Amino acid sequence: MLPKNPKQIEEILKPLQLSSETYGAIKQKMDDDMTNGLSTDQHTLADAKMYITYVRAVPNGTEVGNFLALDLGGTNFRVLLIKLDGGEVTMQSTIYMIPEAIMTGTGAQLFDHIANCIDSFIEDKKLDRTVELPLGFTFSFPCKQEGLAKARLVTWTKGFNCSGVVNEDIVRLLHESVAKKQIKVRCIAVINDTVGALMSCAHEDNRCQIGLILGTGTNACYMEKIERVQQWDGDDESPQEKYLYKNGVIINTEWGAFGNSKALNFITTEYDTNVDKISINPGKQIYEKMISGMYMGEIARQVVIKLVDAGCLFDGVASEKLRTPMAFLTKYISEIESDEEFDNFVKTRQVLDELDVERYRVADCLVMQEVCSVVSTRAAYLAAAGISVLLDRVEKPEVTIGVDGSLYRYHPKFHDLITEKLSQLSPHKKFKLMLSHDGSGKGAALVAAVAWRIYCSN
Repeated sequence: MLPKNPKQIEEILKPLQLSSETYGAIKQKMDDDMTNGLSTDQHTLADAKMYITYVRAVPNGTEVGNFLALDLGGTNFRVLLIKLDGGEVTMQSTIYMIPEAIMTGTGAQLFDHIANCIDSFIEDKKLDRTVELPLGFTFSFPCKQEGLAKARLVTWTKGFNCSGVVNEDIVRLLHESVAKKQIKVRCIAVINDTVGALMSCAHEDNRCQIGLILGTGTNACYMEKIERVQQWDGDDESPQEKYLYKNGVIINTEWGAFGNSKALNFITTEYDTNVDKISINPGKQIYEKMISGMYMGEIARQVVIKLVDAGCLFDGVASEKLRTPMAFLTKYISEIESDEEFDNFVKTRQVLDELDVERYRVADCLVMQEVCSVVSTRAAYLAAAGISVLLDRVEKPEVTIGVDGSLYRYHPKFHDLITEKLSQLSPHKKFKLMLSHDGSGKGAALVAAVAWRIYCSN
């Protein structure tokens, strides 16, 4: 059965379907912005702030001992115990929820909650409370790093808005809360989830030079030459030098903010504008809002409502739930796109039933698939444009890209879509996308383990 008004449907979807030339232009704009981010005089003008992580060494296989890792980057918070014995890694972890009241409360409430979770974890795992445990902290929000264990929050993202944390050293706040509970842990490395993804994959494949997150939010890091980092203030002869990338340091791009200065206005649709208006941070994280799992479902919902109001879907009738902002979850896109017509659109029908849509036909299911496909394809292609910039910057003949995040992990076509567009945008590059296994947990512990090894060797 054919959809109603196919030409009108095509017109409504058209703004989201960009040409190859347009993706090339986005790549160039992003590269220019990243160059500004690395410079001293243009840094304040850049959207992608290109923060120095001070991570210059990766595991060499000699790390041993017990390490704690904390992973905060969304509504779930994890505490992990990682045991390293050379190349062997064993992990235990517990997931704790961050209540919405804490996500938007005070910084003291947030870090006290984290300390309580650490205390519960130590109790549950029967760890020795008399021994100080080294800790790696994956804190997946934009930070200005001032050392391996010192990072100031620049801005909250992903629905968090705790007072009293912006511009503060998050390691100090963690230590203050931990001290109240008299817990013997010491944070010796703070990273974000992109560095975690890179480190976790580098543990298995030393060609890994890029870390990428495609989940609730999006961000990327990569190994950059120090000579290009005008703001470098580290020690070129540091003890880390002999362990790894001579003249290299991992840069946290914070690329989610690309477009904040209107560089993406030429591709911004009415759907993006509407999503931005209802978000917790209007005018910020523009690139992220076009790609990430937090917003992709809402972009699709905006398109669906326009199609309904144009009489192209559901006989022009939308349920109250469907008209509710953020009610169309990004997981619905993955479910709908993994559906098959010969299965009678079982998953699509389940989604529509959950959204209280009463009247729908096979033709409506086909349109829903098309909407989801167009929205997710644009997201994957935009991500590929960013990755292509980093591939060119790494300047290696063969590069592995460590990827983590629920969007990449669970969307049925995201990997293939990124690979397809990346091959077009970087035709002479040999690359491999590698799923990071618990990068934000294992990766944090590995950074801490390497830092501990170097500290102990000195």
